[in-house]
Amino acid sequence: MATPRSRGPELEHDVGRTPSLGYEPAGSYGSVRYLEHGFPNPLVRWHYHEEYELHLIVATRGKVFVGDYIGQFEPGHLVLTGPRLPHNWISTDVPEPGVALRDMVLQFGDAPLRQAAALIPELAEALPLLERARHGVEFFGLSEAARERFGRVRAAHGLQRLAEFATLLDLLVRCNDYRLLSTVQLQSFDDDAALAHISGIVDYLIEHYSESFSMAELAQRSGMTESSFSRNFRRATGNSYTDFVNHLRINKACQLLMETDRYITNVCYDVGFNNVANFNRRFLQIKGMTPKEFRRQAEARFGSAA
Repeated sequence: MATPRSRGPELEHDVGRTPSLGYEPAGSYGSVRYLEHGFPNPLVRWHYHEEYELHLIVATRGKVFVGDYIGQFEPGHLVLTGPRLPHNWISTDVPEPGVALRDMVLQFGDAPLRQAAALIPELAEALPLLERARHGVEFFGLSEAARERFGRVRAAHGLQRLAEFATLLDLLVRCNDYRLLSTVQLQSFDDDAALAHISGIVDYLIEHYSESFSMAELAQRSGMTESSFSRNFRRATGNSYTDFVNHLRINKACQLLMETDRYITNVCYDVGFNNVANFNRRFLQIKGMTPKEFRRQAEARFGSAA
């Protein structure tokens, strides 16, 4: 059996955010910090931090890694990442001297927005967006407007910067053309009691994903009939019960494939599948590649060749 080893992301500390890397100096900004950098740059690594980050790629193409998502990016790529969500962008078409400006980034904290939203009703419109950001959100059709707003935020200070940021945030809140990049989330619907029951079941599934359980058992646990459970589960998650469990287990498998050297066969059983062929089939269906190919491509999140 292969020996597990840590392949986790690096935690970014504020002490290392120096102007030489492209950050605004400490004390020169308020609740929204602007960052820009080129490629290559020491900031390009598999990492996470406590803040939200809104990334706009303005030059080069390559591979993007957000949580367990692996995809392609090009100029105009606009993504919001949430707190503690690992991410990295690796450019693959860079000219010999590199590029001076690849990323335009805004960083902002969670607590200030949530505290303000409790007092200012209009800001509460942004709360669903913050929840989506836990999974990473890619926006489409906003690149030009976003770049203009990034420039306005960069040039502004104090209350004017906050106003420019609020305008950009409003664009994101009202954008309906987006996709979540990593894992699945609950969706609100009008039956609060049922949603609470399903939320409890989802928490249970996340904690016990590797165990065997039937929908009938979970329906009984939630105090619903099977048909009611099935209907409410789909409304809350956007997936059937079976699809949700498969997605959850595959996402857990992705984490093991990225962060350990465990054999793929062992990973299959670790996450609750009892048939390797079924595991491989579900993995290909959900991730668009085999577990072996996913592990190979995931190596590139550190900047090595894929």
